Amino acid sequence: MRADRDFAYGAAAGLLGDLFLGDPRRGHPVATFGRAAAAVERVLWRDHRGWGALHAVVCAGGAAAAAAAVSSLVRDSRAASLALTAATTWAVVGGTSLGREARAVGGALAAGDIEVARERLPHLCGRDPQALDRDGIARAVVESVAENTSDAVVGALVWGALGGVPGLVAFRAVNTLDAMVGHKSVKYRRYGWASARLDDVMGWPGARLTAVLAVAAGDRPRDAVRAWRDDADRHPSPNAGPVEAAFAGALGVRLGGTLSYAGRVEHRPVLNGEGRGVEVADIERAVKLSRRVGLLALGVAAAVSTLRKGRTS
Repeated sequence: MRADRDFAYGAAAGLLGDLFLGDPRRGHPVATFGRAAAAVERVLWRDHRGWGALHAVVCAGGAAAAAAAVSSLVRDSRAASLALTAATTWAVVGGTSLGREARAVGGALAAGDIEVARERLPHLCGRDPQALDRDGIARAVVESVAENTSDAVVGALVWGALGGVPGLVAFRAVNTLDAMVGHKSVKYRRYGWASARLDDVMGWPGARLTAVLAVAAGDRPRDAVRAWRDDADRHPSPNAGPVEAAFAGALGVRLGGTLSYAGRVEHRPVLNGEGRGVEVADIERAVKLSRRVGLLALGVAAAVSTLRKGRTS
């Protein structure tokens, strides 16, 4: 049972590193992976799904294989295994940076400086900030905090519990590829299809766990369950829907509606229509809810790892 305890200890140490240090300042492994994936794209890009699938396999598969090789090398040393798990968790989760950026936008809005808020918003999401007023920016921040709680924290811990360090790396690699090529622009509509679909598959368990934990950690569990049940399937994303709906209910606010994204206007359905409009103060509430969800997710991941190891021992 040592391996399951080691994952829990290593993941906890990694989350503490993220809490106190934030993302690595220099040589961030995710940024390094992004540069490598961009180089592969320059060689492989064709306006074709097959070439895009090859890109996803080469990049995500290569990253996971490299992580598996390193894990194998340190397997006989408990200290090295713990250090590798901690360092990898610290590198792939981003809860502290998420909260910091959200609070920066919220602080600018609270100070009445909407231009600074607009400048900071692209650090969180791809919305067109010039198309948003004060309340629209606040809503965008809350939605981004909700979605990225799953993408940047919970999903990574789930795959770490299931696959150790290779699982952590594979999840972050796929999520990064989706951000790079998975959007429906003219260039990536076909080429990014495989990365987007793979991200949907790998994000499925983390999104549902995030929604469950938002229900448990929020102040309005019944409203969170109702919003998840009634509104999640109306969202265009199969994974963002449950997360944003559960957060909306847990916070007692309305999310969704009209937005401008990547040069196009979308009219998304309202999530938790019985809630009130988002206010600037709700950004801090969303960040605190995200933090509680992340801590609960660590406990769940440790339990999943224990059960998995117990069944295979």
